Amino acid sequence: MEANNSPVAKPVKGGAPVKSSVTGVKNAFLVICCCFVVAVLAFLFFFGAPSHFEFEGEAPASMWFFEGDAHPTDLIGTIFKGGVIVPILQTLFLTVIVLSVERAIALKSAKGTGNIAKFVAAVKEKLAKNDIAGAQELCRKQKGSVAAVVSAALVRYEEMDKNTILTKEQKVQTLQKEVEEATAMEMPSLQQNLPIVATLTTLGTLVGLLGTVIGMIKSFQALSASGAPDSTALSTGISEALVNTAFGIATGAFAVISYNFYTNKIDNLTYAIDEIGFSIVQTFQATH
Repeated sequence: MEANNSPVAKPVKGGAPVKSSVTGVKNAFLVICCCFVVAVLAFLFFFGAPSHFEFEGEAPASMWFFEGDAHPTDLIGTIFKGGVIVPILQTLFLTVIVLSVERAIALKSAKGTGNIAKFVAAVKEKLAKNDIAGAQELCRKQKGSVAAVVSAALVRYEEMDKNTILTKEQKVQTLQKEVEEATAMEMPSLQQNLPIVATLTTLGTLVGLLGTVIGMIKSFQALSASGAPDSTALSTGISEALVNTAFGIATGAFAVISYNFYTNKIDNLTYAIDEIGFSIVQTFQATH
């Protein structure tokens, strides 16, 4: 029959390869929008609550459109005095936190259910015994990205083992290509949303710097006023500058730490994939 003349036969023992089920947020724009809504509401109702200020006259019902003299009584009120740039910085900061938690959950699912090093060692042991079915069973128990790549390679390994048309070199090349393709399929889900976190490392600092400059401009305007400087306007400008500086630095620092931490996690997973993929190819070369 024609099916027997095809270069690749259907696998028998291993069955279907394990599918990776890396969880994660697909649309980061929705995350940013939600964080913006939360930041604005917190700025208006929490940081802008009249209880955080003292007034010369009667306290207003809300600080939203209050234009009189109000002095912050705590740090929360001082943050409100930071101005309209504060909700933007809070949005960026919340986005970094949410995406960092999202990446933690995603990479945990990508890692699988067990220890990666033990899984790699166990698969190598099964390969040394030419127990492909046993290695596939380990992949089904482990789950995650590493197991998905290994499982796909094992399915191709079994196909090449039964193939009688291709040369040994062609079989090895096909097996190597399968490992590379399976790895390439997993990388986008591992790195998803990390470019946004990387962007926020710079964006947070720049927006904070913008708020600082605006605050300093207001401070110098108060100093340049004729007669005695307006102490309220001066303190408001300084508060705005310092609050924005603090939020900008915090956002940039947290984003850098988060990006480097999860990049290192992905590198470790990639190293494990490369190691086990190389072992599969080397085992095939040694036994065929």
